[in-house]
Amino acid sequence: MEHPYLFFVKLFELIGLGHFAHAYPHVIYTWVAMIILIVLGGLAARSVTLIPGKGQNVFEMIISGLEEFMVDVTGEEGRWLFPLAGTIFIYILTCNLLGLIPGFMPPTANLNTTLSCALVAVIFTHIIGIKYHGAKYIKHFLGPVWWMVPIIFPIEIIGHLARILSLSFRLFGNMMGHELVLAILFFLAGAFFAPLPIMALGIFVALVQALVFFLLSVMYFTGAMEHAH
Repeated sequence: MEHPYLFFVKLFELIGLGHFAHAYPHVIYTWVAMIILIVLGGLAARSVTLIPGKGQNVFEMIISGLEEFMVDVTGEEGRWLFPLAGTIFIYILTCNLLGLIPGFMPPTANLNTTLSCALVAVIFTHIIGIKYHGAKYIKHFLGPVWWMVPIIFPIEIIGHLARILSLSFRLFGNMMGHELVLAILFFLAGAFFAPLPIMALGIFVALVQALVFFLLSVMYFTGAMEHAH
């Protein structure tokens, strides 16, 4: 979807990179999300004290809440996976929320962005499986009895490939749908009044979609750690 005005695209036009900006706006706004997270992380880390302030309390509440939620799903053994899973959640949430700022777009409204996140989650799932089970990880794809292998193995391969499609298209579809609805309301009812309820709903959608991606990734990680039956 072509946005009527994107602030950083216009900025890139001024420095002679307009062609790149128009072809890959999702890349530019991915950089914006990364810079925001790096700056916020740096500020939070710099102000860490034994007696936390308001900002540190907010960060600790979010991080510890996510970590405990993940441990409830994976068990204590999965705590070491939180840095990746937590990063996925915070990154996707930030990308989603960017679309609520006038002149910005959510990078997750582009399939390339969501596909890259899905590939990271699914590939790391198999790295976990190999780490925990070694060569025996192949048993996850073979089924309970040997004579079902020709049937189960292709089904398992298709299922794991479908995880990539499911993660990427679900997030992309929801964020693109929100962008389309917002654009239609801008066109039909003006730039200020009609979109406000949709923008409020957009905050909820952004949070839910980040949580869904996070939870599905955690469930895939947990499945890879378990022994095959």
